[in-house]
Amino acid sequence: MRVAELAGGLDLPVLGSLGLGSIVALEGVPPAATPVLHGRLAPLGPGKESVTGHWEMMGVVPAAALPTYPNGFPDQLVSELEQATGERFCCNRPYSGTQVLVDFGERHLRTRELILYTSGDSVLQIAAHHKVLDEPSLYRVCVAAREVMSGEHAVGRVIARPFTGVPGAFVRTTGRHDYSLVPPARSYLDELGDAGVTVHGVGKIRDLFAGVGVDVSHPGTTNPQAINSTTELVRSLESGFVFVNLVDTDQIFGHRHDVRGFAGALHAIDNAVAEWLELLHDDDLLILTADHGVDPTSGHTDHTREYSPLLARFGGDGGRRHDGLLADIGASVLRWLTGRDAPALPGQSFV
Repeated sequence: MRVAELAGGLDLPVLGSLGLGSIVALEGVPPAATPVLHGRLAPLGPGKESVTGHWEMMGVVPAAALPTYPNGFPDQLVSELEQATGERFCCNRPYSGTQVLVDFGERHLRTRELILYTSGDSVLQIAAHHKVLDEPSLYRVCVAAREVMSGEHAVGRVIARPFTGVPGAFVRTTGRHDYSLVPPARSYLDELGDAGVTVHGVGKIRDLFAGVGVDVSHPGTTNPQAINSTTELVRSLESGFVFVNLVDTDQIFGHRHDVRGFAGALHAIDNAVAEWLELLHDDDLLILTADHGVDPTSGHTDHTREYSPLLARFGGDGGRRHDGLLADIGASVLRWLTGRDAPALPGQSFV
């Protein structure tokens, strides 16, 4: 809501026609005359980041919050990381992913110490300039770090953050790679697989589930790339489940407090949805939602815990209001594609 106000109103004609402005009042997006199913969804668990958000969509709810490190990682843990990776580290504190390059990038080039940092989320991030470590070498370091970060230190993600450039002009590349925990329980992706439904992950979906339940992964390191991959899948597939993450909205605009960029990303998504609606058939289900909040107007650069919007277009949606759980998405996908439910998993189908 605050983004809409600061942007002078949002330009989202397609999402508006589906009912985005019928969920809550949004400047520039009036309530729809004939909305699709619409509402808002909430998590059951304590998380507010990508891993647990996507897990909850598919019916996996962690029993406890994943560990965070507001004061940096303990010295003993850093020693274990250095022994396992054969590298030395600098920084070791919560940091903005762009500011950490400004403050530690030059030291990293001089000493070859890798930049180790975290955030308000359950993450361990390692940044390396391509002149110090190429991307495959950085990935090997992160795989070793992932093995160390287990038990009480089982963070949601170990993230490789390659960058390039010169002091004063460092830039992160698109070679980011996430090494997530294996989901701690059975998910709706497993249910779909057992029913013979092929699951396609676009962007970092495979990473977020550590590959579990995702049959085919498609490129999506930026929003435009993920949108292109999705469009091709919608155009070519006869059946299956396409699970898409649009990372720039969070990574580029949300965390960096770029309100106009955030609004622009929503407009680009709106244009993409218009094309998808032209390609989809009456027996297709389209769900538009989010995994967590990342308010670019907040007083910090971490994720924010909010309700997620829900828009679902399918035959028989009836323009109903549906407020429920993130897990309702997985329950609905399973019923739509297989005609069955998974009573042992959380979530209620809205189809």
